[in-house]
Amino acid sequence: MLKPYPFLLLAAGLLANRLTAQTAPPADKPLLGFSPATAATEYQLESKFDTQLKADNLRQWMKRLAAHPHHVGSAYDKANAEFMASLFKSWGYATRIDVSYVLFPTPKLRKLELVAPTAFTASLTEKPVPEDATSGQTSEQLPTYNCFSKDGDVTAELVFVNQGIPKDYEELARRGIDVKGKIVIAKYGGSWRGIKPKVAAEMGAIGCLIYSDPKDDGYAQGDVYPKGPFKPETGAQRGSVLDMPTYPGDPLTPGYGSTKNAKRLDYRTAPTLTQIPVLPISYADALPLLSALAGPMAPPDWRGALPISYHLGPGPAKVHLQLEFNWKTEPVYNVIATLRGKELPDEWILRGNHHDAWVNGASDPLSGMVAELEEARALGELVKTGWQPRRTIMFCAWDGEEPGLLGSTEWAETNAKDLQKHVVAYLNTDNSDRGFLGVAGSHTLEKFFNQVARDVPDPEKPMSILERRRASDLVNGSAEVQKDARERADLRIGALGAGSDYSPYIQHLGIPSMNVGFGGEGAGGEYHSIFDSFDDFTRFKDPTFAYGVALAQTMGRCVLRLADADVLPFEFQNLSNTVAKYGTEVKKLTDDMRTETERQAKLLAEKRYEAVSNPDQPLLAPKAQAPVPQLNFAPLDAALQKLAQSAQAYEQARQNPLPADRQKALDQLLYQAEQQLLSTEGLPRRPWYRHQLYAPGFYTGYGVKTMPGIREAIEERKWAEADEQIQRTAAAINRFAGQVNQAAATATPKVL
Repeated sequence: MLKPYPFLLLAAGLLANRLTAQTAPPADKPLLGFSPATAATEYQLESKFDTQLKADNLRQWMKRLAAHPHHVGSAYDKANAEFMASLFKSWGYATRIDVSYVLFPTPKLRKLELVAPTAFTASLTEKPVPEDATSGQTSEQLPTYNCFSKDGDVTAELVFVNQGIPKDYEELARRGIDVKGKIVIAKYGGSWRGIKPKVAAEMGAIGCLIYSDPKDDGYAQGDVYPKGPFKPETGAQRGSVLDMPTYPGDPLTPGYGSTKNAKRLDYRTAPTLTQIPVLPISYADALPLLSALAGPMAPPDWRGALPISYHLGPGPAKVHLQLEFNWKTEPVYNVIATLRGKELPDEWILRGNHHDAWVNGASDPLSGMVAELEEARALGELVKTGWQPRRTIMFCAWDGEEPGLLGSTEWAETNAKDLQKHVVAYLNTDNSDRGFLGVAGSHTLEKFFNQVARDVPDPEKPMSILERRRASDLVNGSAEVQKDARERADLRIGALGAGSDYSPYIQHLGIPSMNVGFGGEGAGGEYHSIFDSFDDFTRFKDPTFAYGVALAQTMGRCVLRLADADVLPFEFQNLSNTVAKYGTEVKKLTDDMRTETERQAKLLAEKRYEAVSNPDQPLLAPKAQAPVPQLNFAPLDAALQKLAQSAQAYEQARQNPLPADRQKALDQLLYQAEQQLLSTEGLPRRPWYRHQLYAPGFYTGYGVKTMPGIREAIEERKWAEADEQIQRTAAAINRFAGQVNQAAATATPKVL
């Protein structure tokens, strides 16, 4: 039984009016892109779809797919792809397996030892538990490692760098601590793992260790596995450290598909591989290393839950790290299942989830994959009743996501022209469990998705998944999120970074994309470990698969509505509102930096920087920064105004009945509008990322930076570049607004 959530009761009064509307007859709820008559038909179809969904199918498929480790290059990875292809074929889909050939290094040698002031050899082994049936499959499991680490054999003093992100090194510098020539140890958290060795190398370190502190992911959070869901002392997080903010996919074929005979770079010179060796370790192996550190105490917010005093070093702890890898090319198997549209077959709806895992991968990724399979099966049952989609639907099961979005990126690069010509939208899921709706994506689909979420009941509470998410935002959100939850009719969806297979579609090809899942009540420490198993999932994540069914209901509606809409359900006022918010944010960032620079200059002039509480650890004054100039945001402001006007024009035009002979032209203008937000030059120093509104941050990894060209130029104090990026972003918004104006003109009846 789940614990009650008091905030839902507090929010009940705010939700009463919306819940009344939600329980109204379906015909009273208009659907974007549908007439009243076709909306009624759509609701009837969705009701039939819901009756087909069976939680037991999700359970059985997860048990089968998670029965053995299935990483890239493993026999069970290929077997799973073939099994899923057989399912799609049995449901009536034209199915194929597309193969790419990618670099996938695996460990040949891993050694980590403390050589001073005492001796200790790390076990680098996760201990199986009897209560987990698959945790002991040691001969099939990849050991704990960071994929795409450099080979290396280094010995040096150790330095504790907190989460190993740029601001942590600034804090170390203020304490007079330099990591040049040292090995650093960092906690997971604060950024994507690949950022930690990247920044460490830039700071001159020669090796990097990463561990999960029990304060964040272990006994300080609750009982450890198998008694509870949290990370046991020998658990460790595998994962890629590919420099994905530069480009994802096969590091040897940047920007083009890794077909069997593709020209490949030498792996030793590939730009997205790490420059130093890096290894993940358990908190059991980290404890002796951290215990041996001396030097200043770590700042209070850096300290974890291990039974030690957290010192920074350097030394006297000295460690020896030796890594060697098998640099192999392996096939990845993308399953593509197609249901051809009867009226508009050249407009494609792509629905995807990856199937590869670091070990058994019940939660990541199979919780999302089995929901996708059930969606496809249910649609196959609808076909048997005589239904056919107006547009083509393609279900995709990607391989090689875990090492760096390898399968999806290579498929996207190989088929780029066709995808940009035909794909209406890409809909992604990944891991999902119990709790609250999470959604991010193209804001042209924000209103559309709000209507989907409005119509899906929450498995635990008597409300829709939309309203339960709103209730959570009202209590747990930031002040800004709470304000939006109170005042906006629609839930504001997030922007996409680079955490899953949507990245090549939106950020490289300009295809409208969404990523959806549930979470918040199934927390635990199984991530990328041997404990991400069927046993763990059915104990702690989603025991009845009720949220798996809710995910299938949600994404099934997305697919059905996009496939069958009279006119594609794109809307631009929500986008305009959000992009204007991004513009305000980058201007405020400049103002805040100017104020802080002036404040620090004043303190430096008055020599008012003093030692902190411990006089034995004085802080060095920060270096003086050059003044922040006035940037010319006028081009951006003008573009944002033009966008608002074009969004309003389309909103008025879409109310009109559309002549059939103009539908295809309008559809194409709508779904290809996102491509106008691409720049041919791409972002500075990483041209693969071409979208001017969304990109992963150069030092955040998964985390998104909005208006990334402008924002990162300001953050890095590159003022000439900031002016250039303002012009480039404004030009992209102007192109987009121009296409929306074309859509409005196409949707407007001609006056005779």
